Amino acid sequence: MAEFDAELDARGLNCPLPILRAKKSINELSSGQVLKIVATDPGAVKDFEAFCKQTGNELVSSKEQGSEFVFMIRKQ
Repeated sequence: MAEFDAELDARGLNCPLPILRAKKSINELSSGQVLKIVATDPGAVKDFEAFCKQTGNELVSSKEQGSEFVFMIRKQ
């Protein structure tokens, strides 16, 4: 598992809340820092892919662990 600088627990939240909370958390990071997000909404996979394309942030990893989805996003 990659190292990260901040973690966001988005379990139990449905679209668009995981994205909105991630946006707020990423805004608090410096360029190059990594945010780890744990979500349970299956729609979050496509949402975070689209979010990174729109914002220019890097989706370092996206994986499913049981019923949870774990994302690593590096702020540009």
